[in-house]
Amino acid sequence: MATVSVCMIAKNEDNHIEECLKRLRPCKFEVIVVDTGSVDRTVEIAQRYADKVFHFAWCDDFSAARNFSIQQASNDWVLIIDCDEYLENVNLAELEEILDDNSRSVGMIVRNNPYIIQGVRSIMSERIGRLFNRRYCHYEGSVHEQVCTLDGSEPDSFHIPLTFYHEGYVSESDKRMRATRNLEMLLHDLTLKGPSPYIYFQLGQNYISLNDLEKAAHYYQKGLELNADPHSAFVQSMAETYGYCLVDLAKYDLAMALHDKYELFSHRADFVYLMGMIYMKKGIYDKALEEFKKATSLTAYSRKGVNSYRANYNIAAIYENMGELNEARTYYKKCGNYEPAVKKLKELAVSPAPKPVLASSVQGK
Repeated sequence: MATVSVCMIAKNEDNHIEECLKRLRPCKFEVIVVDTGSVDRTVEIAQRYADKVFHFAWCDDFSAARNFSIQQASNDWVLIIDCDEYLENVNLAELEEILDDNSRSVGMIVRNNPYIIQGVRSIMSERIGRLFNRRYCHYEGSVHEQVCTLDGSEPDSFHIPLTFYHEGYVSESDKRMRATRNLEMLLHDLTLKGPSPYIYFQLGQNYISLNDLEKAAHYYQKGLELNADPHSAFVQSMAETYGYCLVDLAKYDLAMALHDKYELFSHRADFVYLMGMIYMKKGIYDKALEEFKKATSLTAYSRKGVNSYRANYNIAAIYENMGELNEARTYYKKCGNYEPAVKKLKELAVSPAPKPVLASSVQGK
């Protein structure tokens, strides 16, 4: 793959960068690492694996650093990854074949993000734009930077056969420090550029990191009020995470208003599952059953389980609560080895009608 250069920026990533670079080696990509001020072993490790290592004086602008890394590449096609993203799957032959037909479009990788729900490790998958031709695209935005076209037009996108696992672990103190830093930069961008769905979305994300659901919901709501493109991945995520914030805040009546956007987002199991959660919290069990069952029929999703074991668990719990134990057992069995369902089946075998524990909402990111 001599036609693609991998461009990375790094700062104090010696706990991630070696694994990241080692997984890239079989692909024969050109690898560019730009260090923005590390004081650990990041540069030393990068020099062992990367083709080129550069230094960039940090200026509180992620796009400036990204664009500098892109300028150092030998190829026009550039793939942008972070140090805590590890290659899982790739089809190099297919990738090379589709580049020629998409020179002005942005390639969407799959990124798998781990998270914990009800004590069980799960995966949220997302598609994000990371591969593009630098003759037509670059980065804009000082924080949570976006790929934009040089001429200001809206770029098309295409799926590429690349999957990364996002390690993403940082301590709570580091998470809060990063979120606080990013908030300052985002608010500065908001002042300079005015209202933006994407900036509002990222503000919400940062307040999630700071465990401030009230402010997160506030900014998600402002972003959704701007009527951004509902086909955009970040807009879909914003609608769903906004709903989960409202559920966690017990603002169920406000969450019900998301039904007004049902036609826009109900092609995704995540949104349909969310509506099921809202109906369930409101005690409207017939509608909740309808939504959870519909979620199991959909194939588009991000959070693992929303169209399978988690939806089936809630269906079973509702049936159990209604005293329909045969139906409850049927749907608990559909959850496979999902531990809460296995536990409920054992309880039902001993006691005919234990009080159910309805699945809690997911803190989406």
